[in-house]
Amino acid sequence: MDRSNGMLYAPVGKAQPVCKPGDFVFAAMSLEHGHIYGMCNGLIEAGATLKWVYDSDPAKVAAFLETYPGVTAASSEAQVLEDAEVHLVAAAAIPSERCELGLKVMSHGKDYFTDKTPFTTLEQVSSARAKAAETGRKYMVYYSERLHVESAVHAGRLIQDGVIGRVVQVMGTGPHRLNAPSRPDWFFRHQQYGGILCDIGSHQIEQFLFFAGCRDAKVLSSKVGNYANPAYPELEDFGDATLLGDNGATNYFRVDWLTPGGLGTWGDGRTVILGTDGYIELRKYIDIARHPQGDHLYLVNGEGEFHMELQGKVGYPFFGELILDCLERTEFAMSQEHAFKAGELCVIAQNEAMRIQENHI
Repeated sequence: MDRSNGMLYAPVGKAQPVCKPGDFVFAAMSLEHGHIYGMCNGLIEAGATLKWVYDSDPAKVAAFLETYPGVTAASSEAQVLEDAEVHLVAAAAIPSERCELGLKVMSHGKDYFTDKTPFTTLEQVSSARAKAAETGRKYMVYYSERLHVESAVHAGRLIQDGVIGRVVQVMGTGPHRLNAPSRPDWFFRHQQYGGILCDIGSHQIEQFLFFAGCRDAKVLSSKVGNYANPAYPELEDFGDATLLGDNGATNYFRVDWLTPGGLGTWGDGRTVILGTDGYIELRKYIDIARHPQGDHLYLVNGEGEFHMELQGKVGYPFFGELILDCLERTEFAMSQEHAFKAGELCVIAQNEAMRIQENHI
């Protein structure tokens, strides 16, 4: 895995199948973002069978087939959507096109698993809600900074066990390295990528809702700006927001494309979770100047101070739970409302954000 580029973040875990080969068949489509590889890895490790791949770009398909030999390249989108064997379609389309593809997938009686961010407009949120209600199909989202990070998975378990009491605040940082020459054109077009709070901010809002146990939240303030990339005027390289959950928990997060070249990975992502009886800090991808690997969890509560190195020790249970949810029509991996609410709040934060102008800097 390329640790210098977050667009290529695709963790590989241990095989922990929850079904037999052929019991859960899926397809990959719209290979615009490298996260599709992490999505497929997680599903395959949980026992899913990857049958098809489709993208209009033959080069993307060829690269995909090198990673997943034995998969069949579909000749059209329809060939995938009309295959009765396919339970789920995983896709990483251009952000502004993710909802439209999801509506097609659900209309064909299949569950949909999209890369984040799931939406770029509130109209898309409404359309997806209506289609999910109409069809009974799932519109799941790859919020990888929680679902595919072992320290974040373990933090969720500790919180559920009451180790830090009631969560009252979540603070998150989501810095990313820009790697501008490697980015596709759509990445720099605001209408297509949706803005920084929609894009990488989606991870932060989803984590807040999950860790704090919120079903809803209000965006109290948000702002975006472009501090260091005037060559890309539609890019936002900085954004932050403050939210208030429906249970009284609060959230502040900051996201940016300002990771310096000297960092040993693509971003020093961190989360600090404050509870009434203790707190947790996650150093997800690196422990700077101390340890080059990630998945460090620091815990302080009434019992003492603890440091846990969790890489390779926890696994990624979301993918197996998602497969079983699709087969059994349950909601253990993630509720549909949670997936939609996180995406909706990202769009609200983006729409309401104050744009930092040069004369404010």
